[in-house]
Amino acid sequence: MYYEKRLQFGFGGGITPVVRNLLIANVSVYVIQAFTGYFTNANTISPLIRLFGLTPSHLVHHFRIWQLFTYLFLHGNLLHIFFNMFALWVFGCELERYLGSKKFLRFYLITGVGAGLLSVMISWNSSVPIIGASGAIYGVLVGFAVLWPNRIITLLLFFILPIQIKAKYLVSVLVGISLFSGIQSHLFGVFDRVAHFTHLGGAMIGFLMLRGEYILGKAIAKINMYNNQRSIIKKLKKENEIAQKRKEIDQILDRINQVGYDAISDKEKKILKQASEYFKDE
Repeated sequence: MYYEKRLQFGFGGGITPVVRNLLIANVSVYVIQAFTGYFTNANTISPLIRLFGLTPSHLVHHFRIWQLFTYLFLHGNLLHIFFNMFALWVFGCELERYLGSKKFLRFYLITGVGAGLLSVMISWNSSVPIIGASGAIYGVLVGFAVLWPNRIITLLLFFILPIQIKAKYLVSVLVGISLFSGIQSHLFGVFDRVAHFTHLGGAMIGFLMLRGEYILGKAIAKINMYNNQRSIIKKLKKENEIAQKRKEIDQILDRINQVGYDAISDKEKKILKQASEYFKDE
């Protein structure tokens, strides 16, 4: 069973086609970045990044829609692309086998684009480009944890010490770090050149894509149950109200039989009239 299996960071097993193509595309673009001089000056934004990185103000004011897709294939340095592609290889292949190649590609792109949109919504006037596949990668990580939460993952801490952790805990820690860092950056101005809300956007959309229908179904079921309970209570109250009126009318009719209609009070006559109109509408 899935929860009994262990995932180890190492080579082995066939790579799936979409993951392979994404790895090739990302590495190829990274090589192009290197040859276009992006890394010659860390303080200068290259024309490639200006045109294809996701710059919120450019998207909002100049409608550069393509940036929502192209930013996913750009990376800032060797470590950036290495960890993103490593995570894509380790977790993405399993997810692609489960979803199928077409659905996995759609999942990857939607989480990546959605992550970018969330970043734009939060910092819509920012002129700082966002680059990297991290939003989509976080979607893949969350997708893996949702489908196989108890899968044991073996990794090397500091590349030396092997530790084992369940997928749901590993991904929870990563998402928690991004949430804390994003709030710290947004509220207190502690900038670390990492688009934490992009990570969170990918994680959120990945979760919703896999569990949104289930959550929505449960919510609708609860709403329907609540409405049914209200209908039952309303029906019972109505029946009780009718029973009370009938009892009251029966008492008045008994008095009429005893003393005659003219002898009953005006209040009782009014109750009979109201009851007549009430039951006529039923």
